[in-house]
Amino acid sequence: MTSTQAAGTYNPQAQVCASCSVRQFALFGALDEAALAQIHYRIADIRLEPGQTLYSAQDSGSAVFTVRRGVLRMERSSDAGERRILRLAGRTDLIGLEAILHQTYAADAVACTEVEVCRIPRVLIDELSVAHPGLTRDLMKRWQRALDDADEWLTELARGPARHRMLRLLLKLSEYGEDDGRLWLPTRQEMGAMLDMTFETASRLVSALRREGVLKSVDGRQARLDMDALMAALKEDGER
Repeated sequence: MTSTQAAGTYNPQAQVCASCSVRQFALFGALDEAALAQIHYRIADIRLEPGQTLYSAQDSGSAVFTVRRGVLRMERSSDAGERRILRLAGRTDLIGLEAILHQTYAADAVACTEVEVCRIPRVLIDELSVAHPGLTRDLMKRWQRALDDADEWLTELARGPARHRMLRLLLKLSEYGEDDGRLWLPTRQEMGAMLDMTFETASRLVSALRREGVLKSVDGRQARLDMDALMAALKEDGER
């Protein structure tokens, strides 16, 4: 066994990288074991509790982050102190892409659930982009994905009738659900910040969807969706 292999075997971060369940979908998924062994010590494993901030808007962008588990919200506050949630990020998403252009972060990244992310320094990406040209193409695809997500939030979740926006939000949240079908349920205030509606409107809509059987509470912050009922509601809503 070489010294590099030995270091990779016993280095805690190497173990995290080697056993990562999202590695094949993550930024460095195309790298082989030898290439990964050369960089793992520069990648940090970070864990957050709900409500903790990963980075804040206007912080100097020194790294990007791959989400391995959990859900984060990208949010901004107006000069008047009003908070607006721009989009969510979940498993396999790459966030903080502004750092690649040496820009400050554009929004606060706040944990909605327990979160695990990998911190990837900007200088490491700069170095790897030279040796692995395919990495640059992957970064561009992920940047486009983030832009598409932002556009979807603007067109599907911030416009149209309130009920339609709520139904689309629940469909979006299903993308971040657990394997057992549970999903993170935002507070009414958070729903209002996502959907540009009042707390009262969000509460009324959630109560109605519970009565209809679309949404079933598990506990205060988790729920299950009846996907058939949700799709039927969306179809009916679209035909009105």
